[in-house]
Amino acid sequence: MSIFESIMLLCFGAAWPFSIYRSYKSRSTAGKSLIFSVLLLIGYISGILHKIFYSYDNVIILYIINSIMVAIDILLYMRNKKYQESTEH
Repeated sequence: MSIFESIMLLCFGAAWPFSIYRSYKSRSTAGKSLIFSVLLLIGYISGILHKIFYSYDNVIILYIINSIMVAIDILLYMRNKKYQESTEH
């Protein structure tokens, strides 16, 4: 297990709960990029697949947790976009 890979994932993962909370409370897509979030999710999924096929270790747990948080943020983005569209009319 790479300690540096773990630290990287912990640091990236530390920001997601705040982003999720902000998305949930604000009901706004301001400051968010769906494309950026989808690219991050693809990156995390690629990390999971790498761990499964080439280098399985416990770091996969961090990839999975981060992937779940990014997916939640994407779902909130889509919810907020619908909410904004409904209030604009």
